[in-house]
Amino acid sequence: MATSGDKIILGIDPGTTIMGFGIIRIKKKHMYLIQMNELHLRKYSDPYTKLKLIFDRTIELIETHHPDEIAIEAPFYGKNVQSMLKLGRAQGVAMAAGLSRQIPITEYLPKKIKMAITGNGNASKEQVARMLQQLLEIKELPKNLDSTDGLAAAVCHFYNEGRTEIGKKYTSWEAFARANPGQVDL
Repeated sequence: MATSGDKIILGIDPGTTIMGFGIIRIKKKHMYLIQMNELHLRKYSDPYTKLKLIFDRTIELIETHHPDEIAIEAPFYGKNVQSMLKLGRAQGVAMAAGLSRQIPITEYLPKKIKMAITGNGNASKEQVARMLQQLLEIKELPKNLDSTDGLAAAVCHFYNEGRTEIGKKYTSWEAFARANPGQVDL
């Protein structure tokens, strides 16, 4: 847990091929990059193994960095319903990991994240990554931009702090289940 006045935010871009994440520290209203990276899952064919690895890595990040809050990118509806389902599962597993440690989670739509970082809700991944590179003085951007997408969720959360209606916020598994009755069997 961060010291008084400090805050650590874990941002997650869920995925079953690559899960991107970024961690920032807020100190006296300034952001500092702690870490950004990716969990590569392409080599695993079993979808349940992938979900377990997402859960385990999220728990590991929580136990290592002790985030005060988690910001997660919400899955968006594309052309492929199966892809949306897989993304939703990946997101749910990452959320369950945070909720199991009583960490507040806020969900952001991709357009909201892009708008917070670049001022343009239709910005490309590359534009978001370049803006983050400038903001956080990142020397070199990663080859895949999933880690910068996770980092962008954390930065978006920092920028939206204190605003109402910033996203869907869950403080416990029960709160998530009540808000999403069709997704969870109680």
